[in-house]
Amino acid sequence: MMGVLLAEYGRQHGVEKLLAVGTICSYPKFAPVPFREESLWDGYPEETNAPYGLAKKMLLVQAQAYRAQYGFNMIHLLPVNLYGPGDNFHLETSHVIPALIRKCVEARERGAGSVVCWGDGSPTREFLYVTDCARAIVLALERYDSAEPVNLGVGKEIAIRELAALVAEATGFQGTFEWDASKPNGQPRRALDTSRAAARFGFRAEVDFPAGLAATVQWYLANRSA
Repeated sequence: MMGVLLAEYGRQHGVEKLLAVGTICSYPKFAPVPFREESLWDGYPEETNAPYGLAKKMLLVQAQAYRAQYGFNMIHLLPVNLYGPGDNFHLETSHVIPALIRKCVEARERGAGSVVCWGDGSPTREFLYVTDCARAIVLALERYDSAEPVNLGVGKEIAIRELAALVAEATGFQGTFEWDASKPNGQPRRALDTSRAAARFGFRAEVDFPAGLAATVQWYLANRSA
């Protein structure tokens, strides 16, 4: 609703360009991997985040309709899962990387032998470092003026079990992981085709995942008291 209002008032007041940040959650639950922008309308999103994904998808429709009817320059990006310094580390509302970091750090400090994780660890996810995403947004604002949505990612997927092992290594946690299969796995796989972003506005991710993960862990350790 906020996005729709921004588009309408932007149109009324002569805003030169509006960029809407969409979401990977808009893709169908079983979209072919890697996800290509052409597959966006080929099925219903994964059930646990479908309302969010559909709301973002409506912003894409709004952008395309305003471009066709009013010539309003509104573009739409589809970033994959983000991570990095400044993330939300609250255990009840955080996403997988900050949640695993906090659980592993606190387990290590308590001397706990295990950490409980949701699902069975089999789903895959793709992660984009926050500064890479910010750079992509600026590049798109400067160089991209088309109605078609554009994926933002790195083009590589990682299984959640493998992710947990990497977080354990980065945080110094030496225990084991217990997988709670009563909790949802979410979408089975997520990996993007990122060729359109490279071709249309020259974006390629630069931050290596181990380096980005290490920087995120260090930020959390330095700022968790706040």
